[in-house]
Amino acid sequence: MTCDRLTRLSFFSCLSNRQRRDKFSDHRKILISNPSAPILLFDSGVGGLSVYDALREILPNAPVIYAADLEGLPYGTKSEAEIATRVAGLLGRMGERYQPRLACIACNTASTIALGMVREVLKIPVVGTVPAIKPAAELTQTGAIGLIGTEATIRQVYVDDLEARFANGNHLIRIAAPSLVQCAEAKLRGQEFDRTAITDTISAMLTMPGGDAIDTLVLACTHFPLLSDEIREAFGRDVQLIDGSVGIARRIVHLVEGQEIEQNGPARFVVTGPVDAARGLEQALSKRGFATPESF
Repeated sequence: MTCDRLTRLSFFSCLSNRQRRDKFSDHRKILISNPSAPILLFDSGVGGLSVYDALREILPNAPVIYAADLEGLPYGTKSEAEIATRVAGLLGRMGERYQPRLACIACNTASTIALGMVREVLKIPVVGTVPAIKPAAELTQTGAIGLIGTEATIRQVYVDDLEARFANGNHLIRIAAPSLVQCAEAKLRGQEFDRTAITDTISAMLTMPGGDAIDTLVLACTHFPLLSDEIREAFGRDVQLIDGSVGIARRIVHLVEGQEIEQNGPARFVVTGPVDAARGLEQALSKRGFATPESF
């Protein structure tokens, strides 16, 4: 057994059976005395804006702070220990500073690795992001499901567990696409990006055993819905793209149901490291109702 495999198993074995079942479903509800207490959305970059967009569709007036760890981007090439330590530490400090009513880790990589640690640190509901294998299995007609994610996500034991529990015997074909994170970051900034990275990823997936039958594709990184048009074009045929943003938004809404909510200003967009790292995002953020980016 490789050292990487042992590391992944050690992280996963630290969870009790109940924690494994509930890993992505936080059932805690707390009494909120401050109606302007924000919902904190956290991601390594701008991918979590796909979750923000879905949340705004059903909860348009909630106070939101979006935190982008641009200083730590990308997560997908980091070790499990690096990601867990960084994410838990950042969210602990953000919890103290912003006093959110709920936190959402809008990042598949961080969720599959660090969610348990974050819940130990924060005493509020924490919602994670899980690869949408279950809905994909319900939609596929050919029985061939593709899954693209970061290197760190697709190798996780938890994804193995999701496949065993929810793939319903369908063939799950995984491929790592770390370069697509930077493509999405560049696209949202209106910059040129390497479209061949997308076509090469899809071409490689289609040549894998069973890949030519893929009719449903799980976008297992919140950055990837920002590239939906380019991904569809790379397939060259009809394919159903599935991501978890709507389900995550609904879970957040359920957990804040009945709470007094008051938005007393525009949504906030904070970044780790120099605020200049958010340069180029002005238009994308302005149309979503964010104030000027600020440094954490």
